[in-house]
Amino acid sequence: MLAGHFATALIAEQHTAGRRFPTSLLGWYLVVSQLPDLLWFVFHFLGFEPTEPRDLFDTTLQSMSAELVFSHHLVPILGWTALLGVLGTLLFRSRRVGLATAALVGVHALMDYLSGHPHHVFGADTPEVGLGLYDSAPYIAIAIEAVVTVVLLVWFFREEQQRGIARSAGNRRAIIGLFVFGIVFLLATATTSMRELLGLPTFDLPIGTTVPTLTVTYLGMAAFLWATVRRQDAAS
Repeated sequence: MLAGHFATALIAEQHTAGRRFPTSLLGWYLVVSQLPDLLWFVFHFLGFEPTEPRDLFDTTLQSMSAELVFSHHLVPILGWTALLGVLGTLLFRSRRVGLATAALVGVHALMDYLSGHPHHVFGADTPEVGLGLYDSAPYIAIAIEAVVTVVLLVWFFREEQQRGIARSAGNRRAIIGLFVFGIVFLLATATTSMRELLGLPTFDLPIGTTVPTLTVTYLGMAAFLWATVRRQDAAS
């Protein structure tokens, strides 16, 4: 799941933000909502969670494989949830923010277990956790993400309307557009690689491109969403 995680950050910020919290709170939530995936990228570069295929043009949701022991398996997730909850409490001096932070990490894992890659308790030899729909039924996984995203966005915009927060039509379209991009991004590479889709020739790249591209995509989406959500223009 990609876009759906960002939507949980919007809900968390909406229900915990206040005048005494800096604008960085939204950025914090956006990063935390994707923490397991960001940890995966770090551990990939460190060699602990190598990801295949290395070439982005050959990658699909079904073909991508990585044993995400330290970033997504159940036991580490419990540890990351507790650690980030404490860190959020200390950084923002708020138990509410700490609880929301812990919830975002936990919800990320639950959503991935529902519609993501296969995971385990702690290690490949331990029992599986989750449905592993990216491997067995990627389009069902994407449909689940789309439904979750729509529900959360409707909740977000309805809550803003009730609070009298005005956004221009263009601002709303920009926010919604980012989530549409996330869904389309997954749909385009669910079972068909970009090499097959675009008819690209086979060539060997000197470096892996899959995880670096994902890293830039995640961080770019987070930065765009942070800037766009904060821009509460007058309605037009």
